[in-house]
Amino acid sequence: MIAVEICVQDVAGAATALDGGAHRVELCSALEVGGLTPSMAAIESVRALTDRSGWLHVLVRPRPGGYLYTSAEIDLTCADVAHAVAAGADGVVVGALTREGTVDAGHLRALVDAAQGRTVTFHRAFDAVADRRAALEVLAAAGVDLVLTSCGRAHAVEAAAELSDLARAAAGRLRIMAGGGVRPGDVAKLAAAGCDAIHLSARRRAEGGPGGEGTVWHTDPSLVAAAVAAAATV
Repeated sequence: MIAVEICVQDVAGAATALDGGAHRVELCSALEVGGLTPSMAAIESVRALTDRSGWLHVLVRPRPGGYLYTSAEIDLTCADVAHAVAAGADGVVVGALTREGTVDAGHLRALVDAAQGRTVTFHRAFDAVADRRAALEVLAAAGVDLVLTSCGRAHAVEAAAELSDLARAAAGRLRIMAGGGVRPGDVAKLAAAGCDAIHLSARRRAEGGPGGEGTVWHTDPSLVAAAVAAAATV
């Protein structure tokens, strides 16, 4: 069975994902800019929903923009990983690139060390590397457990052939998780491509209060349920 990961940015979304049968959540903030590190209080509150092992994965990304980080930002991400683990995260979601657009192996090793044996997912920074097969080898050598990718496509299902190639190249050393515009109707094709998991936000626009900027999003229970049901049939 292909696993279903729901990207959420609040406790209510995590509760919806849990009630809908999702296998795990990726907790973040600021989805409108692709997701940033959530607060410690958010991590602790989502952890309090369930003691299910492997369920809570936390995004660690210090700012929007690219994935080339300064030494200060490297220190910050490693500290955030350690704090997430201390708050009860089962895994962390990270990514770092060099100026040349390759995986920053040194930064990645520091992040894996900070995770203290928890699951490590390399996020969609993977989509920005020029040679994804070479990057896969770097990730496997560093001890990364999952790669979240759409292979640079707006919709991961459009990259089914390349995802299949990556799954074969991974050869069980790490798992491939398809993310990027994933819909419940895509699950069967992504599973057939060899993906071990799918990742989606399953969100809908909600009504916000007076004032403020940006868009309010809620996790849609019907989309969570549809994704989980689709996963159960493959």
